[in-house]
Amino acid sequence: MRRKRMRLDGQTAYYHVMSRTVNGEALFGDREREVLRKMIWQVADFSGIRVVTYAVMKNHFHVLVEVPAEVSISDEELVRRYRRLYPKPTPWNPMRAEVLEGHLRDHTLEGMDLRKSLLRRMGDVSWMMKTLKQRFTLWFNRSRDRFGPLWCERFKSVLVEGDRWALRTVAAYIDLNAVRAGLVEDPKDYRFCGYAEAIGGGRMARAGLSVVDKDLAGYRQTLYGAGAGEKDEKKSISREEAVRVLEEEKGKLPLSVVLRCRVRYFTDGMVLGSPSFVEEQVQQDAGKRPKRAHAMTGTDWGGLAVGTGLRTGLFR
Repeated sequence: MRRKRMRLDGQTAYYHVMSRTVNGEALFGDREREVLRKMIWQVADFSGIRVVTYAVMKNHFHVLVEVPAEVSISDEELVRRYRRLYPKPTPWNPMRAEVLEGHLRDHTLEGMDLRKSLLRRMGDVSWMMKTLKQRFTLWFNRSRDRFGPLWCERFKSVLVEGDRWALRTVAAYIDLNAVRAGLVEDPKDYRFCGYAEAIGGGRMARAGLSVVDKDLAGYRQTLYGAGAGEKDEKKSISREEAVRVLEEEKGKLPLSVVLRCRVRYFTDGMVLGSPSFVEEQVQQDAGKRPKRAHAMTGTDWGGLAVGTGLRTGLFR
């Protein structure tokens, strides 16, 4: 049964969303990852959703987004967003932005219907992901003379508390994807993630990461463990040894080491944040059986908890 996505009605909300290719096939080379990277920014801008950070990999992608509380959108802004997503007519969307602009200016019935239809697709992470994945699939299949589904599932979603520590931890996990995959040793060297784009001077990427840390100094500490007091030998521990310590010995390791392992809290935890925040969210979806927050294990998570108790295969 598909799990219901949690949401914060009337409040700014943060989500970690992730999607994987069919059978986890490594289908994306540099060109495909670059196109998907650009589409993430394009679709997010249309949706009025801020990208905090992202990582585009060979067979999946992650995005941490900020979904604002409901705000009014002027006709001028609506046309700008429409033009951003549809810079020129397409067979499936032949209307030019100038036509929409005219309908809105003249207050026609068609213009009112168009406005309602477009607004329904904005400020909603589900619509953003649907649009993003459909557009990329169409481009990918055409470029490969391919047909059929590209993604193995709808998408995974974890509601994240709007607290800087929770957001910083999730963002670091996302930006360290290429390090976990063994593609680079430093996330700044992986061009398809938000941190590298920010370090390279990307204005939108830097604005996104400012949500977790304005000058990125504290964020770098979370990424690299600098100044956190870990011993050098523990910083250089292999991922295999880290997983053994975490799963077999039920031990603890420095946060910077654990973030270099695959941690299911970030993809399957349902909701992540302080125990009080998690408790409040899971109780809304409790049904007949009361639910509770589950403390995160394996390192000092700074008091973070998740909404589901993940007992097996937690660290990989």
